[in-house]
Amino acid sequence: MQNLAILILAAGKSSRMNSVKQLLKVNDTNLLNLAIENAVNSKAKKTYCVLGANSNRIKEYISSKNVYLINNPSFEKGLSTSIVKGLEYITKVDKNIEYVLIMLADQPEVDNLLLNKLIDLSLNYKTKIIATSYQEKVGVPAIFPKNYFTELLKLQGDSGAKKLITKDLTNTKVLNLKTSLIDIDTQEDYLNYLKKSKE
Repeated sequence: MQNLAILILAAGKSSRMNSVKQLLKVNDTNLLNLAIENAVNSKAKKTYCVLGANSNRIKEYISSKNVYLINNPSFEKGLSTSIVKGLEYITKVDKNIEYVLIMLADQPEVDNLLLNKLIDLSLNYKTKIIATSYQEKVGVPAIFPKNYFTELLKLQGDSGAKKLITKDLTNTKVLNLKTSLIDIDTQEDYLNYLKKSKE
């Protein structure tokens, strides 16, 4: 989709992990590389990734040459700063982008097939937010059309894109998933994911 960009949020310092979460080993790659690979292999035009904590170390382990890296020095002020920094950069360097798909680096089950389902759905609901529903909650990965860019740029603190999604669900088209998406926030989450992936 030539007017859609993917924005991967990967700037957090992983305080609950006691390690650099983005670099956690997943098969023969790491968590962030897996997210980048799935984004690059989707129907999106370009893939961008926001880094913050441990950015210099993380950059050394990024294998793809098809991702544009954005530095967020204000990452400690909350998730919203990465969305704002990323969107500001994207709209500055590519005036043709009319949709941004926001995804997290810590959801390894978000593959390119799921991303493409969201992209295909957005073609039928061009002015609506396209969000994902799992574990009885609605959130990212989600696509935001250009008419929501101004509101995204106003986000503050640790409230991410979910705040916009749930503000008015009548303007949101939800892709309901039958399976859950694991968010890896703790060592326990990580071990549970590894166990699940081997089943």
